[in-house]
Amino acid sequence: MINIGIIGGSGYTAGELLRLLVHHPNAAIDFVFSTTNAGKPIASVHQDLLGDTALIFTDTINPEVNLVFLCLGHGKSKAFLAQHPFAYHTRIIDLSNDFRLINEAVFQDTPFVYGLPELNKNNIATAKYIANPGCFATAIQLALLPLAAQKELQHPIHINATTGSTGAGVQPSASSHHPWRTGNMSHYKAFEHQHLDEIGQSLEQLQGNPATELIFIPNRGDFTRGIFATLYTKTDQSLEAITEAYQEFYSTQPFVTVTNAAINLKQVVQTNKCIISIEKKGAYVLLTSVIDNLLKGASGQAVQNMNLMFGLEETTGLRLKPAGF
Repeated sequence: MINIGIIGGSGYTAGELLRLLVHHPNAAIDFVFSTTNAGKPIASVHQDLLGDTALIFTDTINPEVNLVFLCLGHGKSKAFLAQHPFAYHTRIIDLSNDFRLINEAVFQDTPFVYGLPELNKNNIATAKYIANPGCFATAIQLALLPLAAQKELQHPIHINATTGSTGAGVQPSASSHHPWRTGNMSHYKAFEHQHLDEIGQSLEQLQGNPATELIFIPNRGDFTRGIFATLYTKTDQSLEAITEAYQEFYSTQPFVTVTNAAINLKQVVQTNKCIISIEKKGAYVLLTSVIDNLLKGASGQAVQNMNLMFGLEETTGLRLKPAGF
């Protein structure tokens, strides 16, 4: 059994982790750290876990656990680790953006591996520390990696992606308040979203030269969970050649499916899957990528990384049913 600690236990990503780990055959949750909820039952915050766990939030840690998941806000993981040392053998999966970029991906002289399994599976399996990818970054990278591997990203890439309200976190804000969000839509951080750097880093890893221009418009959608991303760029390859390349690239990746059919968000919500649809019109290829932002875009991918790190079957605890209707 993997003895596990969760830091920052009251947010959406921690809640999703708990839902996965309480039923994971190889996971034993040692503690769930939350300074604001210490002493309260987990199910008093994550109410759908009533009857599934009797765990209590705590404001103390066990530094000897096998694995720690950091579910803290962006910029807070480094500070927490500096103030709360863990044993040398403890492995870490950080769900914030603190260690995702190469020039920031070191803690106590040990590098963090970027935890996109479809890109870095072998390195993840031997890593001590993992930087879990961002949600938009996951959907967009999975749509582009096979073209990058072929050195085919030679023209600007136009990206339009819409995320659910859970992407804004559990604390209410002006743009996540239910009356404002319902029946509404808006874009934010156009051309400068924080996930662009990690996307470019991964594309360069495969393509071997600085990534082409990424023109990214992120949107807030009128739904709770999921990311629906559409991307287009120029290529001389035929639809058949592109599809074959994508199917070959992902042939050993259990959570990625490639199709030429139209796809929709409900095919992946509540799962760790990514579905990629490929279309071609003239000189342009249109790629549609859909994921659940809280699972494949966060906690599900974190458990996938845990499975790889501890030598388990990659899909353990992650064969989940989509919300079909």
